Amino acid sequence: MTDIEELLLSRIRDVADYPEPGVMFKDITPLLADPAAFTVLTDALAGIAEQTGATKIVGLEARGFILGAPVAVRAGLGFIPVRKAGKLPGATLSQAYDLEYGSAEIEVHAEDLSGADRVLVVDDVLATGGTAEASIQLIRRAGAEVAGLAVLMELGFLGGRARLEPALAGAPLEALLKV
Repeated sequence: MTDIEELLLSRIRDVADYPEPGVMFKDITPLLADPAAFTVLTDALAGIAEQTGATKIVGLEARGFILGAPVAVRAGLGFIPVRKAGKLPGATLSQAYDLEYGSAEIEVHAEDLSGADRVLVVDDVLATGGTAEASIQLIRRAGAEVAGLAVLMELGFLGGRARLEPALAGAPLEALLKV
């Protein structure tokens, strides 16, 4: 395990039986509260953005906003929020999807992405991959190219990577931590 992995893991708290019995929630708020750890995380994700040649960062609601916005600033890129349905004003593209505890719908402003964009999707956790897969579909429907997906933590036992690899079509999936 690298020093970065050790630092990040040491700042993630396990919360048993949240949001429902039997689930072990990975709480990243202690990591966000530690400026040194948050800076290391931001720098690592910004490095991935640079490696992929991304021109914009998409952050997935809600923790993807917290991680993606500073990554975009650090990398000198634009930031695009992908929100739950009904939260964005104006013209949007939407995508329905299934997730661990039901179903949902996400939206992006149609005009925020173009064919000239290479987009790195940033989120905190890759679980089953439903939200990330829906965001990839949205990005492509907007005419942009998917540069990759970068997450703080991958919950490998939930199979998200296997679900996303076909959708990514060769674009990288980078997880700083694998649990």
